[in-house]
Parts: sequence; structure tokens; C-alpha cells
Amino acid sequence: MAPRSAPRARRRARVAVFALLLVTDCLHPAAREPHPAVARVAAATAAARDLPRLRSLLVSVDGALVHEQYFGGTRAASPANIKSASKSVMSALVGIALQKGLVSDISQPIAPHFSVELGTGTDPRTRAITIEHLLTMQTGLESTSGRNYGAWVRSANWVRYALRRPMLADPGTAMEYSTGNSHVLSALLTRVTRQSTWQFAQESLARPLGFTLARWPQDPQGIYFGGNEMLMTPRQMIAFGELYLNDGRAGDRQLFPADWVKRSFVARGRSRWGSDREYGYGWWIRSLDGHPAYYAWGYGGQFVFVVPSARMVLVTTSDPNVSRERREHLEGIYALAESVLGAVTAAPAR
Repeated sequence: MAPRSAPRARRRARVAVFALLLVTDCLHPAAREPHPAVARVAAATAAARDLPRLRSLLVSVDGALVHEQYFGGTRAASPANIKSASKSVMSALVGIALQKGLVSDISQPIAPHFSVELGTGTDPRTRAITIEHLLTMQTGLESTSGRNYGAWVRSANWVRYALRRPMLADPGTAMEYSTGNSHVLSALLTRVTRQSTWQFAQESLARPLGFTLARWPQDPQGIYFGGNEMLMTPRQMIAFGELYLNDGRAGDRQLFPADWVKRSFVARGRSRWGSDREYGYGWWIRSLDGHPAYYAWGYGGQFVFVVPSARMVLVTTSDPNVSRERREHLEGIYALAESVLGAVTAAPAR
């Protein structure tokens, strides 16, 4: 019988091989030396083992992957349901539509595209809703999220249901988080691009970033869910975050205007559930370790943090199942992100 310490020794060997591969992956092209942030980030991520629902933790700095860790049986190729982080992807697709001239101005009303869904008996204020109002969650319509979510996704026509919610405020005056807003964006993209949101995302976003985007659920009319349930691997999430870090460029291609990144990262509203949660164009905004941070946030702990001042992107995926520790888990991720950011900014300049 093999000694009981053998499995432990094998695990240590696997960790050593993984560490060697990670360092090799982060070598400078010219000097072939480890990225200066590798060791510091590795030390800063020790707290990750105290988050039992965490499934992946990846960090890139200056485009180099300096940390990659998986938990609970997750692998690099395992797609994660990024939940509401999908909304940030929808925002990127709107930016791409602008770059391509498929959308001329986000201040334009959406009513001409949805005359059937709006009908004739809806509040006349719905005619003033613009693309920008959808992006900033300021349509004035009652939310389809929270306690209203179930009824919405069980409805026969998600777009019609979302656009015929009662008007609670004039468009552009108050933020009310609603996944229905992002789904209407998906419907809008489907109409202006004359292809499915998945096809548009595949050709205009995923392919230039070097990956294939998995299909995700559709509504009863075949419109791809525009604010939830998208599937991405953690490495794909890193690539998406780096697109914003690089002002909308992927290699030699400008996928959306550099100005779109700046506009997306301007606070347009504030969540009523947290004073430190501001919202731009599909991106949340808060301070991390004294640095402005912009993040795609999905239920349960799916995150893409972009910190331009540190040239850092940090990605986490988590078990999305509801638990009593959900709030503790989120706070743990924020603390972990701050610790990693502190390590990155403390690293010596290259």
C-alpha cells in the first residue's frame, strides 16, 4: 500500500508544475524574466482559499496573465454563466454598432424600432425612451428584476412585457435596475444588425478577441437574452476586460470608439441598494484601494474588474447558487480585488 503522504506529494508536484507554467506564461518577450507582479500577486491571493464558492481567479497586468487559479473542479475551458455581467457585453455591442454606423446616436428614441411592442395604449412617456436610457437603467419603467423577474421570463413576449411596465418616473431622471432594459438592447441590436445578437457578438466581438462565443438562451421570439445567462470562460472574460483597458482595440482593430470606453465609465446613476455602487453604460463603478475601478458584475460573484490606472484586469467566477453567505462572498471578492490591486501597484516598474 502506498504511504498516505503520496497523494499529498502528488498534489504538491502538480502545484509546482502549475506555478512553473504560470511563470513561463508571464515571461517578458525580450528579457524572458517573470513579470514583476507575479510573486506579489500570488501572495495577495492567499485569501482566495477562504471563499468556498469561488471557482476561478485570474489577473492580467499590461496584457500579461500574471495569475490563474481554479477551484472546485473548474478548469480553464469550463464556461461560466456570467449572469448580469452580460449587461456589460451588451453595452460593448452597442459601442460596436456605433463604430459600424448601425446606430447613429444613442440619444435617439427607440420607439420607431418597437411600435408593435409599445402599442397605442402605453404611457406616452415611453416614446421618449432612448438607447442611452436603456444603457443607464433610466427608462422610468418599473423593473423586471427582483420580485418581478419570474413573471417577466414566463411572459409570452419579453420585449413587449418590459416596454409595457408602468412608468414610475420620467425617462432619464432616476435609475431603476432592470434586466428588461438590457434585453430590449438585444432586440434593438437584432433589428439594426439584421442578425441575431449571438451572430453579431460572434463576428464583431468574440472573433477579433480570438475566441468562439457559446450560444446562450433566447426568449420566445428567438432574441438572445440581453442581460443574463451568457456563457464565457474566465480567459475570455479577461480578454473582454482588456478590450476596455486598450480603449476598444483588439490587435490592429478598433472594435468600438475609444471615446465609448470613457463614456461608459462615467457615473450616470447610483444604485438604491448601495451608495458606493454607481452605474455607467452597463458598467458598475467604485473605488478599489484608492483607484477608480469599473466592473461587470454578475449575480453570485461573476466579476470583470478593469482598473486603468494599474493596467489591471481581474476576473472571478463563482458558484451562482443562492446561499446565506452570498453577501460575505461578495465582500470577500472586493477585499481580494483590493489586496491584488495593492500588490500590483507595489510591484517595481518594468
